Amino acid sequence: MTDALRPMPRQRLYEQVLDRLRQYVTEGGLRAGDRLPPERDLARRLGVSRASVKQAIVVLEVQGLVEARHGGGTYLVRDSLDVEPVEEMVERRRRLPDVLEAREALETKLAELAAERRTDDDLAALRSALDVMAREIGQGGHGVEGDRLFHAAVTAAAHSSLLAEFMRSIAPQIAESRTESLRQPARPARSLAQHRAILEAITAADPRRAATAMRRHVRTVAKVRLLDWEPGD
Repeated sequence: MTDALRPMPRQRLYEQVLDRLRQYVTEGGLRAGDRLPPERDLARRLGVSRASVKQAIVVLEVQGLVEARHGGGTYLVRDSLDVEPVEEMVERRRRLPDVLEAREALETKLAELAAERRTDDDLAALRSALDVMAREIGQGGHGVEGDRLFHAAVTAAAHSSLLAEFMRSIAPQIAESRTESLRQPARPARSLAQHRAILEAITAADPRRAATAMRRHVRTVAKVRLLDWEPGD
């Protein structure tokens, strides 16, 4: 039996709005910091309900592409609206809770062990990772590479080959959760501060404080708009 004639998915109306907004930004040459027309105007010009426009704006917010300022309009965060397909967002939303649960269990233990077993070289790698993250953020980025390096350095400092193997087995999912978290407003600077608290505990050889600091950090990572988003019709 062929699967070729299965029912075609029906495109949601707000997905059509997303397509038009992406085209509008491209053709209009809009850049980061530029303001989109008000929702009421967009609804009128596109011939759709304001609710459909609002749903589209929420999708853009969840993806970190626009910033909706209360009472102040909606502004581009990037120079384009390279919108992720909604179905991919739905799938990521489905698997994210399990990934975050695994991260809390594994990384809390890794931080505890790192505080017990770290070497001078491990501490140097942790500091270097924070330097990379701080530099990325200072240049207007999200600090994704520095974040990756830091968590990799914590894993290495734990000197547990089995736990390291577990971390490698879910590396793609961890990377996905990292990107999701760091594109939340003000999150990069907060994550950097939490990383410094973790490093301080590891440097002080305080396993309990290191575990607590890591648990607090991973629970912050878990607070993303995607988990509050409903795809709608």
